[in-house]
Amino acid sequence: MLLTKTTTTFLQVSPNHQIETQKHLIRHKNVNLQLKSPSQLLPRTKIPDISRLCKYVRCGDMKQGRRIFDTIAKDNVYVWNLMMNAYAKTGDYGESVSLFKLMLETGVEPDSYTLSCLFKCLGAVGDGNLGEVVHGYVLKLGLGFDVTVMNSVIAMWFKGGSVDNARKVFDKMPDRDVASFNTMISGYAANGLGSKGFRVFEEMIGSELSVDLGTMVVVVAACANIGVVTMGRMVHGYAVKGEFDKKVKFNNTLLDMYAKCGDMDSALKVFKNMSERSVVSWTSLIAGYARDGRSDEAIDLFLEMKKEGVKPDMFTVTSILHACASNGSLEKGKEVHDYIKENQMQSLAVSNALMDMYAKCGSMEDAYSVFSYTRLKDIVSWNTMIGGYSKNCLPNEALDLFTKMQCEITPDNVTMTCVLPACASLAALNKGREIHGHILRKGLTSDLYLVNTLIDMYVKCGRLFVAKSLFDLTLAKNQVTWTVMIAGYCMHGFGHKAISTFKQMIEKGIKLNEASFTSILSACSHSGLVQEGWKFYNIMVNECKIEPKLEHYGCMVDLLSRGGKLSEAYKFIKKMTTKPNVTIWSALLCGCRFHHDVKLAEIVAERIFELEPENMGYYVLLANIYSEAEKWEGVKTLRDGIRNNRGCSWIDIKGKVNIFVAGSKDNPEAKKIESLLENLRVDMKKDGFSRKLKYALVNKDDLEKEAFVCGHSEMLAIGFGLLKLPPGRTIRVTKNVKVCGDCHDMAKFISKNVGRQIVLRDSNRFHHFKDGFCSCRDIKLCVMGSRTLPPLPGWAFNTAADGRYWGVMGGWVGQTMGVLSLYDSPKPKAIKCSAVKRELTRYHLHIEYDLTHMLDIPHTHPSICCK
Repeated sequence: MLLTKTTTTFLQVSPNHQIETQKHLIRHKNVNLQLKSPSQLLPRTKIPDISRLCKYVRCGDMKQGRRIFDTIAKDNVYVWNLMMNAYAKTGDYGESVSLFKLMLETGVEPDSYTLSCLFKCLGAVGDGNLGEVVHGYVLKLGLGFDVTVMNSVIAMWFKGGSVDNARKVFDKMPDRDVASFNTMISGYAANGLGSKGFRVFEEMIGSELSVDLGTMVVVVAACANIGVVTMGRMVHGYAVKGEFDKKVKFNNTLLDMYAKCGDMDSALKVFKNMSERSVVSWTSLIAGYARDGRSDEAIDLFLEMKKEGVKPDMFTVTSILHACASNGSLEKGKEVHDYIKENQMQSLAVSNALMDMYAKCGSMEDAYSVFSYTRLKDIVSWNTMIGGYSKNCLPNEALDLFTKMQCEITPDNVTMTCVLPACASLAALNKGREIHGHILRKGLTSDLYLVNTLIDMYVKCGRLFVAKSLFDLTLAKNQVTWTVMIAGYCMHGFGHKAISTFKQMIEKGIKLNEASFTSILSACSHSGLVQEGWKFYNIMVNECKIEPKLEHYGCMVDLLSRGGKLSEAYKFIKKMTTKPNVTIWSALLCGCRFHHDVKLAEIVAERIFELEPENMGYYVLLANIYSEAEKWEGVKTLRDGIRNNRGCSWIDIKGKVNIFVAGSKDNPEAKKIESLLENLRVDMKKDGFSRKLKYALVNKDDLEKEAFVCGHSEMLAIGFGLLKLPPGRTIRVTKNVKVCGDCHDMAKFISKNVGRQIVLRDSNRFHHFKDGFCSCRDIKLCVMGSRTLPPLPGWAFNTAADGRYWGVMGGWVGQTMGVLSLYDSPKPKAIKCSAVKRELTRYHLHIEYDLTHMLDIPHTHPSICCK
């Protein structure tokens, strides 16, 4: 029990004492507030002492006031009420509660004003246990009839979220005043139950009480909480009849209600009709525009506000900074920052808003400058900076700041959601695991947003099995949870798994949105499932009535291009309702490369160079197309114009990220890496493994070509991993661009001959290498050779090129490219591996068992791969 023994004893009041107390309270119910002189209340306390106490307390000097309070006689409730109210006004609610306990121990009997103040403080500190005890004490004293005390009890329960207790007290009150109804309406609104607050307002109108300005303000706030503008309009009409619309406070609340309900036209109308406007009026409208995504109008209104001579306050500048952040208006944001400096409006809230604005505008240097000059940082300050670094592709800085933060302040669940994307970006699995452990220790797994971020992190760090386990353990999955898992299957090349999960999502009644369709269309694209992709695209457009965005168009163009339907993809782009961007054209250009359509590639490249003439990556891609077609003049022309824009790869070893750039020899182990890779290349030649020297982009002999391709960054990182990681440890490498075919083949060779699993994440997807095979099934990489197979009765094959089934129950297997797989089919046929092996050996094919174990996915059947 929170009360002391003395206090508890005092609460056990005898019936006679209750009767005397009730008589005393009835006799003196309204005396205390009407007293002009303390001498009427303080028979033993000296008036000079009280005067000095009042002087310090009213000036806010609580330290000196408390010193006087501790030295004077305290035999009357007036002195205690004075100090308790003073502490409450300064926000020191805990000290006010402590004074109440001390007051009971001293033997001074509280009155209604003491208890009203106490309940306010208990609500603020959230001490429901003590509140319940004091509530019982109040009833024992017979103060249940005191409307003021009961109103404060209702407010206390609402503050602590105990809505039912508040309603019970309200229903049992013999007498209610306007404040009782106002407290109920505002309490419901504050607890997200605006509709119940509105019903209390209707109940109040049906009673004999008349509404006041406070009633109209709180009921409009309740309508804003509900978000139903029709209710707000009804209250607006009622207020006009009562002439409340002439009051500035009401109009400000009304304006805010319309803005929060998204009716900015009505909000502007209220604003223009106001005869008197305060800074709150301007701020409410600015915040409304910013919230509605109309940032330009918010900024214009802010400038107009200054012209009108209205001085913005802290809330105004934070609202306008939010508008600048939403709009990406860095220059306007800097102007607001200058205004803040000139008018000395710095505060923690303003500093946090400035950091957020700079971070969302991409200026992390300015954000860090504000952060470093902020003396007293709170959790929001740290989270804003860490999240800013993560979103601005500065994951190393995010992790460094997270490490510093742990020495200053305890991270919360928002911190974790800000730093986990940095781990995902770097594929820093060990750091991600550390953060996961912290989440488990702190019991933060109930935060669904955080769980979704964890799933995404494991997906992007190559641990699809762990991501799937977390997904299965999450009972209350939302739209994001399903979408992240579908995107994960997409990244790892499990198209049918993605489709199966998407169908489960629909069966569970989860509403589909733009992101859901982006993920499933991307999965179809990565797995070559053309027909399924068209099916989902049509569902999105025709059934879900979702207008395709550039992301959806890009997935469809990529899907058609991968399937070799280049002319269809080109026609699709021509029919787009939105102007195609570089991403869409580049998807078609990639298709042209892998299907050797040089003529179309030249047309597409021209469009790309118009949009992004400075992006060297597309010049390299076109040069690759010319090189494969042996058009060396075109290669030479492009090479002369290509500036050094090399890709980079990195590998995390013992918590340190080691970065490698193509052709670089800066690493201390460079000579050892080069020697190791050279030995592996010799072994590849001995095994008859031909290298794809076309990636050299030069018309030279093979030795000179090898010099150009041997220094690709991913191979340097893999070589470093072979040197530094213990035998048997998986090598995990991340590359910022797509892996080239030559490095892809060499990684397969290393995984087989060295016996190492390699997980390579490029800009497009994951590649899991084991025993000479890759999880991508060589889609878009091994498209050079194809062969026609004879009929194999009873077998169902799924080609990696387009995902369709060939040779089902005796049909022709047909023209295949790269890898034939059985394990990704939704209903795999039972097969006799020995029979298949004997039959296919004649056609230089072999059985690959257990391809799925490299992805940590359970398997039940093998794959058949071209050799």
